[in-house]
Amino acid sequence: MSAGTASRGRGRAVLGLVGRRLALAVPVFGLVSVGVFALGAISPFDPVYQYYGSRIFTADEADVARVRAELGLDDGLLAQFGRWAGGLLSGDLGTSRSLRQPVAQVLAERLPWTLLLVCAGLAVAVLLALVFGVWAAWRQGGWLDRVVTAVGHGLEGVPPFVLALGAIAVFALGLRWLPVAGLTDAGAAASPGQVARHLVLPALVLGVSQSPWLVLHVRQSLLTALAEDHVTGARARGLAEHVVVLRHALPTALLPFVTVLGARVPELVTGAVLVEEVFSWPGVAAAVVRAALAVDFPLLAALTLLATAAVLLGSLLADVATALLDPRVATDG
Repeated sequence: MSAGTASRGRGRAVLGLVGRRLALAVPVFGLVSVGVFALGAISPFDPVYQYYGSRIFTADEADVARVRAELGLDDGLLAQFGRWAGGLLSGDLGTSRSLRQPVAQVLAERLPWTLLLVCAGLAVAVLLALVFGVWAAWRQGGWLDRVVTAVGHGLEGVPPFVLALGAIAVFALGLRWLPVAGLTDAGAAASPGQVARHLVLPALVLGVSQSPWLVLHVRQSLLTALAEDHVTGARARGLAEHVVVLRHALPTALLPFVTVLGARVPELVTGAVLVEEVFSWPGVAAAVVRAALAVDFPLLAALTLLATAAVLLGSLLADVATALLDPRVATDG
């Protein structure tokens, strides 16, 4: 079989994989939507009370009844869900009851900052994994390997918000190297310099919180790759050790690492929410908390579907990247 034919065959297999995953996403989104709506329906909190806040105790009963009717809360559960689902299919995400803004506007204002934090945190985690994972495996049994392994296992059980509070205490309050929270200094414009300076600490915390599993996985995968026949053959040919590790063993070790990155997306999303809350980062985290407390179904459903899409997309991209990098990987999953 020629290289061109093999490449076309692999391309068709990857497209088939993408098509199957997109088809599977439809029922997944449907089940998630129903689940979120059901949880909101059995919640003991009344959305109208959350909508009014403390003003509910002085509000006129007629006004409360009017607001309840305007929000559609007097309709049956199926009618409410059908109205929301119909709007979603037409591109209307509804109006947030807690923020009193269109849900699309809330996402447009907050989502870019969350994406910036997540991408920066993921870059930090990948960099730490490659540097320390490779280094530890290269020097297996040495003091660095023992330190990296011990720290990695220790950090696995530390929640991101604990790391965030510790980082604030050390780098913001103690050393005063970095700002405590927010997107910019008080009263300052959102310039690239201001945003970058305020991004450093939350991105580092998010990246460090996600790095233990990645570091340990790179280390173990590289140790396995170093024992394979093609690496042994490279050493037998007299190649330098750094060439053997970086050019022969590491590419093999990185294939499963790509899959692990996709599997870590749910933890990355959860960690980003916690880090945003601690650092008052203006992303979707505050909206998630507020929507949950106020039983703000339109906003809560949109954020949940967004998180679901991120998880499915991360898994798909990891599988596609693995299939493209290694022609031996089956793409019928």
